[in-house]
Amino acid sequence: MSQRSHFGCLLPERALDKSDLPLSFGVFKPVGHAVLALRSEHDLLATINALLAQGFARATLVSYSPSEMMAQVDAELPTASPLAAMGQELNLIKAHRALAAAGCHFLIVPAGDQALAGRVAAVARATGAVTAQLYGRFIIEELISTPSSVPQVFESPDRGLDLALPKADPR
Repeated sequence: MSQRSHFGCLLPERALDKSDLPLSFGVFKPVGHAVLALRSEHDLLATINALLAQGFARATLVSYSPSEMMAQVDAELPTASPLAAMGQELNLIKAHRALAAAGCHFLIVPAGDQALAGRVAAVARATGAVTAQLYGRFIIEELISTPSSVPQVFESPDRGLDLALPKADPR
């Protein structure tokens, strides 16, 4: 089910299936994957090309248009378990919806070990990703730091995540 990339890391041969997404308490939680938000389709394509150059197989990368991400979140919110609010899963899908409403495209990338996560983070930084989160079993880790004029505050289910929405793409 996996293949070894030319960098020696194991990569899955197949992507996540959009029609059968991994959920936790009713919300999207792709454990072992990174979720990247990108300002434009141009940035999405540049990120895909950079990941391909790093040895990722095209078949393992799943992209979402802004409208697809908003529809996915809108479908999950009404049925999400209250337990999803205990962690940050619920806040993250709300943040993804806000980013999608601002025009961001999304890319789901396999990153099941630290070496892969490091490569994904490097590509995300190089291509100007707005956010990149690595979904672990118990922790969702931000892979890149983005400068923000919004000071970091305590995040809770009531407050949501600190989120600086991207400015419109000048292209």
